[in-house]
Amino acid sequence: MNAFEILVIILSVFLALFLLAAIILMVLMIRVTRQIRRVTASAEQTATEIESVVKKVSKVTSPMLLLKLVMDQVKKKTKK
Repeated sequence: MNAFEILVIILSVFLALFLLAAIILMVLMIRVTRQIRRVTASAEQTATEIESVVKKVSKVTSPMLLLKLVMDQVKKKTKK
């Protein structure tokens, strides 16, 4: 075996190792991407639910706030 054949074997082994490492990293990246997708879907659903609750609360509190302001004005007028 001469130096050229040894060099080819060494380079082939390193190429195989890097290829294996690249495949493993791609699998891990796909898993992370799927997990990120699930987290963002969950966060989006939570935000939508919170938005719905806020809309419902604002529908109730707006008339109550208006009524409170009117009652405060009535109390001020009756005190004078």
